[in-house]
Amino acid sequence: MSKYISTIGLLLLSNAFMTLAWYGHLKFFSKEGGHSATPMWMIILLSWGLAFFEYCFQVPANRIGSSEMGGPFSLVQLKIIQEVITLIVFMIFSLVVFKNVRFSMNHLIGFGLLVGAVYFIFKG
Repeated sequence: MSKYISTIGLLLLSNAFMTLAWYGHLKFFSKEGGHSATPMWMIILLSWGLAFFEYCFQVPANRIGSSEMGGPFSLVQLKIIQEVITLIVFMIFSLVVFKNVRFSMNHLIGFGLLVGAVYFIFKG
């Protein structure tokens, strides 16, 4: 059971850093009118720095969780778990950091279909 929890916990941490790297600059380095005084190259380097930590969690998660390495998940299962965790982390991040984001019923239905994909991937 600990490989299940370790894999999912590391994927959660990994996705938190990646979401921050991908979208954090839109909130933390923007001004009114949508322009930032921070040069693009600096924002890219900062995002790369955050992505480094994403990989520090993602690689061990995949190695611990992979059935190729003695873990409980197939490669396809690892990928679908990662995608669902990405959506969950993104939803929480966007609601907390970008207070004006609202999810419609179409978003929720789409996310529900992805959770359905998890069911079918794990059933087979």
